[in-house]
Amino acid sequence: MSALPDLVAHADWSVDARKRWMAVAARGRTGWRLDAPEPVEEPRDLPERLRERAGGGGVLAGFDFPIGLPAAYAAAAGINDFPQWLAALGQPPWDRFADVCERPEEIGLHRPFYPRRPGGTRRAHLLDALGARSTDDLRRRCERATATRTAACPLFWTLGGNQVGKGALAGWRDLLAPALRGGRVDLWPFHGTLADLAGRGRVVVAETYPAEYYRPLGVRFPPPGEARGGKRSQAARRANGPALIAWAGRNGVTLARDLVDQVWDGFGPKPKGEDAFDAVVGALGMLRAVLGRPAAWEPEEPVVRRVEGWILGMAGMPGMAGMAGTAGP
Repeated sequence: MSALPDLVAHADWSVDARKRWMAVAARGRTGWRLDAPEPVEEPRDLPERLRERAGGGGVLAGFDFPIGLPAAYAAAAGINDFPQWLAALGQPPWDRFADVCERPEEIGLHRPFYPRRPGGTRRAHLLDALGARSTDDLRRRCERATATRTAACPLFWTLGGNQVGKGALAGWRDLLAPALRGGRVDLWPFHGTLADLAGRGRVVVAETYPAEYYRPLGVRFPPPGEARGGKRSQAARRANGPALIAWAGRNGVTLARDLVDQVWDGFGPKPKGEDAFDAVVGALGMLRAVLGRPAAWEPEEPVVRRVEGWILGMAGMPGMAGMAGTAGP
């Protein structure tokens, strides 16, 4: 990037506020320093707190909840500008948008989330009510299956451990919509390229996905069923410590002493350890994009830049128009 933010922050998001952890990196004269994870606390004033922490300078803030809408759904609902629509969320005809439907007959374009609870519910109810031909119609392009990961859960389906809809609703309602109405943030890629937005010296919000950064950072987890387990296992997180520390060292990122201790320890035995782990991975993944190693991919297709959005640091899908961002120094 030709212009660099003064602060990079990544928040591992959750519907449960107690599971929201954030890792913050500050740019100094000799490079970047990443601090140990900390609670996100009140989301509504988070942009102001980050801006103050940056000394009034530019901030790049990443959140791992969806920022955008599936193109097919948006076209049916008459939405052609996601930030503009989000700023109006909560007003008619979108005043019940966040009310999760209990019965199939309640589902509609202005109230698409389903179901409120398990029991006799099927994804076919959602597809039929929203006029979708397949579940991919309810996914953004960045959420579809790639060579390295499976497809994400459709935004509007709200059951299961991999559902993202309730977290998105909380992030939109409590953080992004108020910030957009107050003119306090810019959204990437909706408001411009990463390089252009960084040059404005404001708070820039981008969507992140820590699992997208695992491979380039050298993070590996054993297959399901093996003794060491996945990222919920302290031992598995501890085993990835050397890769994280090595990547930071190669790229001029200094880890705070207490963060180094946490990395070597696998972020402790408690359940919050996986949230802190992903907060740090997300921050390192964002720094990778900021440093241009490689340069962040920028989507060029209008529907992606205006409606669907993209995940920072993710390469484009086959056949998509895009470009590599400006590399850092």
